[in-house]
Amino acid sequence: MPELPEVEALAQFLREHAVGAVVGRVDVAALSAVKTFDPPVTALSGRDVTGAGRWGKFLGLECDGLWLITHLSRGGWLRWIDEPSQTPPKPGGKSPLALRVHFFTPEGMTPAFDLTEAGTKKRLAVYIVDDPKLVPGIARLGPDALEVTEEQFGAILHGASQRIKTAIVDQSLLAGIGNAYSDEILHTAEISPFATTKTMSAATISVLYEAMRSVLADAVQRSVGQDAARLKGEKRSGMRVHARTGLPCPVCGDTVREVSYAERSFQYCPTCQTGGKVLADRRMSRLLK
Repeated sequence: MPELPEVEALAQFLREHAVGAVVGRVDVAALSAVKTFDPPVTALSGRDVTGAGRWGKFLGLECDGLWLITHLSRGGWLRWIDEPSQTPPKPGGKSPLALRVHFFTPEGMTPAFDLTEAGTKKRLAVYIVDDPKLVPGIARLGPDALEVTEEQFGAILHGASQRIKTAIVDQSLLAGIGNAYSDEILHTAEISPFATTKTMSAATISVLYEAMRSVLADAVQRSVGQDAARLKGEKRSGMRVHARTGLPCPVCGDTVREVSYAERSFQYCPTCQTGGKVLADRRMSRLLK
């Protein structure tokens, strides 16, 4: 799933490549992806692209007073195409394409971007609004993970009373962090994913806050400026524990372990994070005695 660093990089990519262009035709290939009907998608056509933004993991393109907002969910992505097909896609097909936006640039080029979604569970969402706060998911967001103060961060955690892994991916508490970067942040801070927020000391919260800031800022620095097609690879290359089950921890050399639950899993290092204890790999996970 694209998280704060990748979505920030995509927003910057759109500022550099789409701002100044005029929206041409908008092709909807997956009708279920469009969550709003007024204004219609067709209202974007003919408008100047005036900006791009990010709210947590939501990405937005500003088109002269209207916003195209998308949440890419787990399998979604944005693909920039310099020479797109001019044949409209057939709605309801098996293609991963959900939406295509065509542009006319001042240089006379006609690029486009595709919003695509891999997998069978289609959760990518698109909204056309005149105010991003009208998107329900944006209205519910907590403070941005790169903008929250340490004092606010501590108050959020002490008020959550849940496992830290659960708390920092809860978008209503803190916006922008998902499964991957939460693994990296907790590993950097040397904190167990099962630590309880309400009992965390001020010193531990300070360490976690600094880890969050450094991990996300580093990822943003590595991601911004990358071609959109290369962002996924850049994300994977920077990971120390996430998606590295069975590999050695780059800090201590211990084997990276995994806990699976529901449809997801997370990774951690026992030596760095849990005092050598291994977390039980089952849905009702707890520390092995």
